[in-house]
Amino acid sequence: MSATASTVEPLSPLLGTVIGITVLTVVGIAFGGTFMLRVVTGKQGANDLQKTFFRAGHAHAGVLVILGLVIALLGPASGASPGWAAAGAIIVLSAAIFVPLGFFLSVLGSDPQRPGRMIASVWLGFACLVVGLVISGVAVLVAGITGF
Repeated sequence: MSATASTVEPLSPLLGTVIGITVLTVVGIAFGGTFMLRVVTGKQGANDLQKTFFRAGHAHAGVLVILGLVIALLGPASGASPGWAAAGAIIVLSAAIFVPLGFFLSVLGSDPQRPGRMIASVWLGFACLVVGLVISGVAVLVAGITGF
């Protein structure tokens, strides 16, 4: 076996900035975990709908941020077009904002019985997720096919 040097292209300034900001948002997600702990232990009042939506918002925030970071690194690593790689990653990461936002803000109030209008943010987030994943998937696929 011979040792070969591999070159790793640096991230574009735009994607590097977005990734840095995203990593810092994990602090907010961790703080949200302390809020969830107060809710599930009964130290923070919440009805059943709120508990369910708060759990969903917190879980989706964490999962979508991780997925967005993986997508942000996968595009450049595959040799995908920098513009398409960044666009797909940023759109996926925007889902990590819209989905939890909708879950949390749609059940604000003292005792909501149904989600409010902000539930539309969840649907917007899922639309962003699908669009971003399609863009990213096609960009990586094209990079793979043209690499043959």
